[in-house]
Amino acid sequence: MNMQTLHVDLAQRRYPIHVGSGLLTNKELWLPYLRGKQVLVISDENVAPHYLPPIDEALQSDGRQVGQLVLPPGEQEKTMLRFSEALHALAMLRANRDACVVALGGGVVGDLAGFAAACWMRGIDFVQMPTTLLAMVDSSVGGKTAVDLPEGKNLVGAFHQPRAVIADITTLSTLPQRELSAGLAEVVKYGAIFDEGFFAWLEDHTTDLLARRDEVIIEAILRSCQHKANVVARDETEQGDRALLNFGHTFGHALETATEYGSLLHGEAVSIGMLLAARLSAQLGRSTVHDSDRLGALLRRLQLPVELPGGHTPAYLLELMRLDKKSLSGALRLILWRGIGHAEIVRDIPESNVLAVLRA
Repeated sequence: MNMQTLHVDLAQRRYPIHVGSGLLTNKELWLPYLRGKQVLVISDENVAPHYLPPIDEALQSDGRQVGQLVLPPGEQEKTMLRFSEALHALAMLRANRDACVVALGGGVVGDLAGFAAACWMRGIDFVQMPTTLLAMVDSSVGGKTAVDLPEGKNLVGAFHQPRAVIADITTLSTLPQRELSAGLAEVVKYGAIFDEGFFAWLEDHTTDLLARRDEVIIEAILRSCQHKANVVARDETEQGDRALLNFGHTFGHALETATEYGSLLHGEAVSIGMLLAARLSAQLGRSTVHDSDRLGALLRRLQLPVELPGGHTPAYLLELMRLDKKSLSGALRLILWRGIGHAEIVRDIPESNVLAVLRA
């Protein structure tokens, strides 16, 4: 087993992020994080055939009472209906206060499973076992849990931190190339908002990242997670600096809602959204066009989209952005930058400027 560990340090507790290969089959690593005897494993139909059997076998051999909920894949399944199914599965398990939910899958599974754990008996344990790159570097860390509504993404949710994150890069071997690139969008985000040196490192390692070289992938995950752990430790519930992690997301969430969570993956929407945010920054005189071009070039090399999909007017996309939970008192609050590695929270942006970027 090849593994490295870092931690998220919060005011009241600390939890580990284990990153490496062969982690899911090492039950001695993760079983200690499950305190009770009742466990609900939530996964999806793409992931479960590959990785659920050994997890279930390990739990059964340890004398646990195990329930399973296997959902259809895709963002369109992160709904109140599926959330209700998770709660029903916990009820069928007769889950107590010391039960645990295990999220085995990508960001959709992690968000939904974590929200179910947050709500069952006002909060029970859960463990993240992310199986996509995007989940490993972003959604599994930091305790944001939620489901979507037709009106917008992640509008119903709670902050609920996991007991541990077990990021086994072995699972990336079965990840489609498009999903890998979508995860790399969130990796690029950390360089874009916090660390120009990391951004340059990504520019130098695009071929190795797309080829899934273990040591390069592990380095990218660790550096991304360290940035996220640092900001979550400073601002767990997004009252300040944590909002910087939303670079590109207000644009991106509007695109996901407009396309009904179907044609764009989350990372693809964030890719387009980051470039829009960079172009808006340049238009407002906060950064240079050179930095926007550099971001666009890196995203293209990582096989990510950088153009708005057709069929949606700028006015409609702006309307969706107004509903995004990152707005305050009805005014747009966006994460822009002063250039690579220097993001900032900007309030009361004139909507005419946003519309101009969307039209362009």
